[in-house]
Amino acid sequence: MSELLYYDLKQATKMTPSLPVQVARELGRRIVAGTFEPGSLIDDENKLAERYQVSRVVVRDAVKILVGKGLLDVRRGIGTKVRSRDQWVLWDDDVLAWHITAPPNPSFLHQLMEIRLAFEPKAARWAAERASEKDIMEIEAACLKMEAEKSSVEKFIVADAHFHRAVLRAAHNEFLTAMEGVIYSALLVSVKITNQDPRENDESIGFHREVYQAIAEKDGKKAETLTENLLKDAAKRLEKEIK
Repeated sequence: MSELLYYDLKQATKMTPSLPVQVARELGRRIVAGTFEPGSLIDDENKLAERYQVSRVVVRDAVKILVGKGLLDVRRGIGTKVRSRDQWVLWDDDVLAWHITAPPNPSFLHQLMEIRLAFEPKAARWAAERASEKDIMEIEAACLKMEAEKSSVEKFIVADAHFHRAVLRAAHNEFLTAMEGVIYSALLVSVKITNQDPRENDESIGFHREVYQAIAEKDGKKAETLTENLLKDAAKRLEKEIK
């Protein structure tokens, strides 16, 4: 599963990243994957410049990017050290995207599911109470897309993500909309583990359609309960795979 899918879902601007951004992504992926462990020193500027065939200025700018994301700490006379995970800016789009290609981190996955369970059921309730006709049409369209793409793992995941995005937006709460990245990361990372067989998609479609119908019928309590059940089922399947 490519992290590019995350950026597509976020509708990131299509443009060629600068050299510092490219180097930052290479280093960031390795930090998130655990190649560079927290507390360890990464290579110095000269070695990194040689490895990536760029200038030291480019390396320095790349490091600054990762410092801003909380992944690195630069100490004069000591070097550049990888910071502990509790200091990372986990809401950052790049940090979320880099987890998609990294080896599964059970603790990270559990925390993602906890966040989803805490907020998405309420979002479904609010969507049922506040959704416009256009919002409901977008949720239905996502359901139809899931049905149309059920034979493709990757396309089905995209349609699934669009469904949850449509529900979040229908809740008309700016803070929930800002959480889209967490939802995408959770979906892409967990589905990579649990949805390897497209034949299992039919059951998922049924769950999502029930949520849609509850929202369309303006039944907030039912929409909240169904969304909670949907997410608990996903968490249960994920737990089974990562034990």
